[in-house]
Amino acid sequence: MNGRMHNATPELEIYLKRGPSGLGFNIVGGTDQQYISNDSGIYVTKIKEQGAAALDGRLQEGDRILAINGCELQNLSHQEAVELFRTAGEDVRLQVLQGHSAQMNGPAGSRGGAEPSILLLGVLAVSGALALAAMVYLRFRHRIGMR
Repeated sequence: MNGRMHNATPELEIYLKRGPSGLGFNIVGGTDQQYISNDSGIYVTKIKEQGAAALDGRLQEGDRILAINGCELQNLSHQEAVELFRTAGEDVRLQVLQGHSAQMNGPAGSRGGAEPSILLLGVLAVSGALALAAMVYLRFRHRIGMR
């Protein structure tokens, strides 16, 4: 033993070769889209079947990606992180913190894809439309003397 405590959330390097469907996983997070409360890290939300990550087998949903090709993903917006992934080349080296699925924002069903914010916008849009329709109906009903 070397005197260090065993780390329950191991950090590892994963090498992936970009395939026809990219690297084969979706990410969320960033300074502008926190996936975990008070944490602007970049997290894996979905591993695509038969994608590079699934075929490798080590990257898991909930893992935090610390760096890509040596570029740290700290203090980046979601779009900045996405651009690093898009321009990373064919051979990609990921530094990953495994097993980091902590308290995540949003309902459990929204964690399966990389678009929880789009889902939320859709819910808000439908709610807003229903509220507006109800207001218009009540005003119309009041105007024509129906009570």
